[in-house]
Amino acid sequence: MKKVVKMLFAGVLAIAALTSCSEEKKGYTIEGQIADVNEGMMYLKKAVGKEFVNVDSAIIAGGKFKFEGVAEEALAHGLTTRKESTRPLVFFVDNDHMKVEMNESDKFFKVTNSAANDIYFQNVGLVRTKGYSVDSLIAAHPASPVSAYFLVTNFAYKYDYEGMKAVRAKFDASLDGTSYIQQIESMIARMEKVQVGAIAPDFTLPDAEGNPVSLSSFRGKYVLIDFWASWCPDCRKENPNIVAAWEKYQDKNFAILGVSLDRKKEPWLAAIEKDKLTWTHVSDLKYWSSDAAVLYCIRWIPTSFLLDPEGKILAIGLEGEALHNKLEELLK
Repeated sequence: MKKVVKMLFAGVLAIAALTSCSEEKKGYTIEGQIADVNEGMMYLKKAVGKEFVNVDSAIIAGGKFKFEGVAEEALAHGLTTRKESTRPLVFFVDNDHMKVEMNESDKFFKVTNSAANDIYFQNVGLVRTKGYSVDSLIAAHPASPVSAYFLVTNFAYKYDYEGMKAVRAKFDASLDGTSYIQQIESMIARMEKVQVGAIAPDFTLPDAEGNPVSLSSFRGKYVLIDFWASWCPDCRKENPNIVAAWEKYQDKNFAILGVSLDRKKEPWLAAIEKDKLTWTHVSDLKYWSSDAAVLYCIRWIPTSFLLDPEGKILAIGLEGEALHNKLEELLK
């Protein structure tokens, strides 16, 4: 009897061990061949926002390299031989045994044995072409993180609040909670807070002298929040129109708060002086990661928000004659 019990117990342990192994996450392997580098280092970078950060490195020997790891989810990464490079060759890392062929000098990049990369490389050369439809991509691959990635990185700026909610609903439930879907949902949540009729979210940023300036300090006046940057041609083209509005209405309970998406202080201040922008200016010099730009879900510039004296958003994106007509209506 004891022998039978021992055999049964051993069988249970064996089944448990097999179950445990099957529940372990399958990792990824990246076996690479680079044509233009025989010896050196290869760097694996992960896309974080608009930047790429180093996550691993491997020795290149005889033009070959190898990475191994476990991916929590399929995400965009890049490969480059330059540690500080911000423009690696991009692909998706998923838990597959991937084969990579590349020539960094010629920008040649081929990844096989990966379903995510099949979809990625079929579309990456087309997304910026006229007539390309990300809606068609999502319809064809609603469960692919690649579809969500292209929406976030290339097409989100084209959707208003209702449009973004509608396109989010087209993704398969299997992507719920994944990084790119979370970014889409975060964008929707932020867009909801800056619609016409909402009270504009408060923020505080430093001016040119480093003094903190809060949006709420302008309460009691009509305020134009102007998101712009010195490097933005369309912004510089619109500046004379804003200057004309300022000269006409600055003494009629009207204020402008310029929020720059610059990265360096010198060109920001030079543009203010050259374009004669004599109103209040602030910037945290964080480019698209500016705290205010993220809060207001800024996807292109120039973008403006016109607020009433109580801080309610009256209009968004007024430019040219439309800005003057609205100010004339409010401040005549």
